[in-house]
Amino acid sequence: MKPLDQITNIYFLGIGGIGMSALARYFHQRGVNVCGYDKTPGPLTAALEKEGIEVTYADDPSTIRMMPELVIRTPAVPLTTTLHQYFLNNHIPIRKRAEVLGIISTGIPTIAIAGTHGKTTIAAMITHIFKTASVPCLSFLGGIATNYNTNFLGEALPQWMIAEADEFDRSFLQLSPTMALISAIDSDHMDIYKNEEALLESFSLFANRLPSDGILIAGKGIPGRIKYEKPVFEYGRDYAADYYLENVYVDKGHYHADMKGLVTIRDMQIGHPGRHNLENALAAAAIAHQAGIAPQIIKKALNGFLGVKRRFEICLHTANMVYIDDYAHHPEEINACIASAREMWPDMKITVVFQPHLYTRTRDLAAEFAESLSKADQLILIDIYPAREKPIPGVDATMILNMIKNSTALYCNREKLTDVLKAMDIEILITMGAGDIDRFAEPIKQLLTNRAMS
Repeated sequence: MKPLDQITNIYFLGIGGIGMSALARYFHQRGVNVCGYDKTPGPLTAALEKEGIEVTYADDPSTIRMMPELVIRTPAVPLTTTLHQYFLNNHIPIRKRAEVLGIISTGIPTIAIAGTHGKTTIAAMITHIFKTASVPCLSFLGGIATNYNTNFLGEALPQWMIAEADEFDRSFLQLSPTMALISAIDSDHMDIYKNEEALLESFSLFANRLPSDGILIAGKGIPGRIKYEKPVFEYGRDYAADYYLENVYVDKGHYHADMKGLVTIRDMQIGHPGRHNLENALAAAAIAHQAGIAPQIIKKALNGFLGVKRRFEICLHTANMVYIDDYAHHPEEINACIASAREMWPDMKITVVFQPHLYTRTRDLAAEFAESLSKADQLILIDIYPAREKPIPGVDATMILNMIKNSTALYCNREKLTDVLKAMDIEILITMGAGDIDRFAEPIKQLLTNRAMS
């Protein structure tokens, strides 16, 4: 494969993915001829086309106008795809997205954000802090940052690269970080890791990719679970660590806290709702402090942070009704989302619509999903979103449904979801999942808006 700075034509297999589209935008900004394939059109592919990137939706080599010098693929696109076979037969170099991101990270000081939860929000917060401080950076985000309406931000002479370090498929072992953060390590991707020991080993390998003078920041308790011999800066909400919070309170839907430890920031206000985002903000502030950003800039940036699409995104808020859309697809994320909603609106009934993501995750964590989802007052489960997986006999949404306790729960065919919601009493509605449940956001918002107006 040629060096990246000598490549003029790149093809993306699965260009509509959130990580793939960020990388496509990076190369497009550099003047590379970028095009790609995705199975179905969506908001991301529409945005790419508007920016001048060609996207096709047919798995057909005849749609290729120019033979690429490099093909970048995502594991979400099967290796049996006709286009993939075509590129193989023509001896075109094919690399995973993580490999290419890793190559980019070798040429610039990199801040890598790892962990089973919080990566996207923390990375977006760090990006916003750096932008507020006028520090040039490249940012590859796993979601659309509301402040900038994109998942990629780039400048000509960046001082830092900010990237999410994904544990799936051990992708984060491709990165060469200068600074790293591990937010959480909970059981996930057991189709890859098989057991917790293998998962912890992978996070240990990630931490040890730091150079001898590298900086590692980790959530409370994590340093004791991984094998890493050098010093670690620890952070935790309600926990006296290197970075911690005091005097936490909520005022008009916004969280306030004092950040203490190695730096003091009094009355730090988080511009985005959700108690779990306090800890995300603490993590981002710790990274920014280690990078030399002044405390007053950190405070100003976090106050103006507007969040990430589908991370506790409030789509509708009236006097009697709230609609939130959230990417939560792991039991711990569901716990955090419901707890935040319960704290902000303690007297309102919470209805959750959940789309399980992956057959293996549903099989492995069904009991944990049921425990988390039972904290809602009403629950609607729709079919599993398969993503890259084929069905597993006996694994479906009813596995979770049959274990729900203390909650009114039902299964609903996705085509009938809006009809079911029409008949329900809604006070707080939360749609959750990492699949395509976000396609329902606009119809649901319109339904609830019409109800509020009537």
